[in-house]
Amino acid sequence: MNARRRAVLAAGAAGAAALATGCGSSGGDGGAELARTADVPVGGGTVLKERKIVVTQPTEGEFKAFSAVCTHASCLVSTVSDGAIGCPCHGSRFSITDAAVEAGPATRPLPAVRISVSGGAIRRA
Repeated sequence: MNARRRAVLAAGAAGAAALATGCGSSGGDGGAELARTADVPVGGGTVLKERKIVVTQPTEGEFKAFSAVCTHASCLVSTVSDGAIGCPCHGSRFSITDAAVEAGPATRPLPAVRISVSGGAIRRA
């Protein structure tokens, strides 16, 4: 392998490593407080538009978090009511318990986001 090809491959590998490091599951805000438990209603949830996350509380003391990006057309979900997360673009609805599709056109659930809950704070894990 010639020296130029090795240099290009090395640069590509370094760039890929940097990209993978920057795109970890924490999204750059691992451990950051997302919301307070008191701000998430039981049987409902809160859409955190700036973080593109929706946090729900299906039953008292049980908190879940999901991507707020609809799996149909990548719109941001906007509401949590009647036990469902709603997308305003085409009417898809997702369960607050597991983000399963309750009404389409979406066919895939919202991806889960790992969280931890401690001392009234909901944080990204």
